[in-house]
Amino acid sequence: MSSLLILLSGALAAYILIYYNLFRAVMCRSAATLKGKTAVVTGSNRGIGKATALDLARRGARVILACRCTERGEEAAYDVRRESGNTAVLHMQLDLGSFKSVRAFAETFLKTEPRLDLLINNAGMAGPGRTEDGFGVAFGVNHLGHFLLTLLLLPRLKASAPSRVVNVSARLHHLGSVDFNVLHAHWDLVVGDSGWQCFWAYCHSKLCNVLFTRELANRLEGTGVTCYSLHPGVIHTDFFRDLSPWLRLLLLPFSKLFFLDPEGGAQTTLHCALQGGLEALSGRYFSSCALQEASHAGRDDALARKLWEVSERLCGLV
Repeated sequence: MSSLLILLSGALAAYILIYYNLFRAVMCRSAATLKGKTAVVTGSNRGIGKATALDLARRGARVILACRCTERGEEAAYDVRRESGNTAVLHMQLDLGSFKSVRAFAETFLKTEPRLDLLINNAGMAGPGRTEDGFGVAFGVNHLGHFLLTLLLLPRLKASAPSRVVNVSARLHHLGSVDFNVLHAHWDLVVGDSGWQCFWAYCHSKLCNVLFTRELANRLEGTGVTCYSLHPGVIHTDFFRDLSPWLRLLLLPFSKLFFLDPEGGAQTTLHCALQGGLEALSGRYFSSCALQEASHAGRDDALARKLWEVSERLCGLV
């Protein structure tokens, strides 16, 4: 029995050591208040998006939850209002997999909202299938949808400057690449939709987030609008809800033990949105509430510029 207790104690100590040194989130230290400010958070009906929206609402911001599902978005807005005590929280329908929906959202927003101080491009997807416009889901939603949304809302961001755009990427962008030949031929960054191909599509889309942020910063220099990309951490959410039941069951104990909860996963997003003195770091990549080096491809200005030009054409902006 004593040997078993020693073994269990050692395992518990090891878990605590690993969790607090590798997995536990560094907390955003900003004490900024946001009364009179407006924030849009995409994909905010669950997970880190909802946790981000809640924090911004508690700071007094007017928060718009931009979500695909109206029912879930309204439920999330109700939850955020109740938990924050802030009545200026509402849902607006946005399907990032539909250019028509993105344009409708932007048109309504520009007509009804006089300012935009924070645009948090948080929503993300991984899996097989195509968007309404025929693009691979990860590329179409994670990159093109946010690309179009941001450009359509830029007039309001500029008018509200100083303002910020925060793009939630992932450390997996280090594995990503952009093959323009594949993109032109298949309207996707991979060929096929197997589980393995979907994983790579996600990695590639997260690199696109980093490249978009870099080029956006270059183009916005001097406007008072700054932008940042980030890795939120490894989060225990239902993001991989489309995996097979057996694989989800296999991952559940590990994710419960080691992955961050949504509140922890929102901290670097909040740091990039709220921390003072980051203006000189516009276009850069963050993790654990600190500046980090993006991948070699993520620092390629020529690649970022080409992706921007191709994205403009794919979104019908030129």
